[in-house]
Amino acid sequence: MDIADIEESAEPDQAEPGQAEPARIEPGRIEPVRVVVLGAGGRMGQDIIEAARRDEDFVVHGAVELPSHPIIGSSPNPDLPYLRVVSDLAAALEGADVMIDFTRPEATLGALDAAARAGVAAVVGTTGLSGEQRFELAAFAETIPLVFSPNMSVGINMMIWLLRIATEALGEDFDLEVFEMHHRHKVDSPSGTALRLAEVLCEARGLDPTTQLTFGRQGFKPRSPGEIGMQVLRGGDVAGEHTVYFLGDGERLEITHRASSRSVFSKGALRAARWIKGKRAGLYGMDEVLGL
Repeated sequence: MDIADIEESAEPDQAEPGQAEPARIEPGRIEPVRVVVLGAGGRMGQDIIEAARRDEDFVVHGAVELPSHPIIGSSPNPDLPYLRVVSDLAAALEGADVMIDFTRPEATLGALDAAARAGVAAVVGTTGLSGEQRFELAAFAETIPLVFSPNMSVGINMMIWLLRIATEALGEDFDLEVFEMHHRHKVDSPSGTALRLAEVLCEARGLDPTTQLTFGRQGFKPRSPGEIGMQVLRGGDVAGEHTVYFLGDGERLEITHRASSRSVFSKGALRAARWIKGKRAGLYGMDEVLGL
């Protein structure tokens, strides 16, 4: 169902269904960021919409889902009665400042094409993108400002900063291993965050991640020099846990980040959306959003 298919409101001073009601801006207050949330019927989409609803710096301008999703035509949040979930992304982006997407790789690239055509900035937290898909994603940043990060939490991005320092300081005498754990419903493995952590380790040591990463271990084979092991666990309702091990002779260092709630990702996404508004076209990371 598209926005045009939804019955118009009977009251002339209200917003048209499917779109945000007119923002009431107090004198001297900065205009709120109008966001369009993709995957509005999913867990992350719902969390982002609720977080934006609670933050006076934002207006939920649009909510988008697949045409077959049962939430289409309904409000995505009981406290946002003016808003209806639609499938027409192009229509939802009209008048928006930032599009926020935590969906699937194939959906993300199509959404970025729509955002580029509309001239709307984007915040993307989608995981599981292939190398080719990341290349396609980066191409859209030539047209619009785009923040891309497989993990929007402030803590995980501080962890990345610390990893660079530790890897360079400890040197090659320490073996490196990456462990991650998530809830039973997560479909990509290893997580996009774990792969990003491994990329950071490789960058710090001048290694090629396409040849140095070992995904799980089985059989009779010794550890190869310079390899980085990737271990995965799935189960329960774990929001996310990542640990990087620096394993030396007689000592080891562990740097761990644990997320106890998906709200950390929602907060990070909104922080990125607030930061990206008005920026020049380009590809940005959370390190730039946080000033690291």
